[in-house]
Amino acid sequence: MRRFALVAAPVLAVLAGCSPERTPEPAASASASAEQAAVPVPADAPVILAFGDSLYAGYQLNPGEGYPPRLEAALNAAGVPARVVNAGVSGDTTAAALQRLKFTLDGQPVKPSLALVGLGGNDMLRGLPPAETRANLDAILTEFDTRGIPVVLTGMLAAPNLGADYQKQFNPIWPDLAKKHKAGLVPFFLAPVIGNKTLMLEDNVHPNAQGVDKIVAATEEQVAQALKAATGK
Repeated sequence: MRRFALVAAPVLAVLAGCSPERTPEPAASASASAEQAAVPVPADAPVILAFGDSLYAGYQLNPGEGYPPRLEAALNAAGVPARVVNAGVSGDTTAAALQRLKFTLDGQPVKPSLALVGLGGNDMLRGLPPAETRANLDAILTEFDTRGIPVVLTGMLAAPNLGADYQKQFNPIWPDLAKKHKAGLVPFFLAPVIGNKTLMLEDNVHPNAQGVDKIVAATEEQVAQALKAATGK
């Protein structure tokens, strides 16, 4: 099946445009990034599986600049040992992700202590029925439940130009499923960067390296708390 990256389609361009233009913020210092990157990951660090689409995969970013490696660096720099495995695939729909989930989990040398699940943007880009997105995400979370792996969901919002009916069906998927599966929830993964061109790639959809650091800063504490709850440490 052909897969598409989460790209600057009109629906997400409108989503980006719905936020007021923000004052450019200074990029994260190279020295701070280097300091985080220099923190070693303990050999016995618990594993976090980042299972998602291009927003996890690091679309058009250099190695080490995507969300999973930057989150790993930030957690370890903060004294929270963690190894974050990048299982993001650019272009994945929830259906495609569900198809590869068992294979992905079976292939992990160490059982993840925690999973991050970030999917749904490509479903929206294709205008897929929200009921299908909900069913697929529900099945994905059920598989993690079956294997005893707690989850933090990183959510998505529908673009306004898809209409109120689509938004009404699409936007509640993440809070509803988080409640059903007792998962953690980041309501909108792109909230720290959307509408700020200085933090986005030219497509105005994917974060650049500085944008990734903003998302990490916004989510790091929640992930750390979820990991501590999962490991009892």
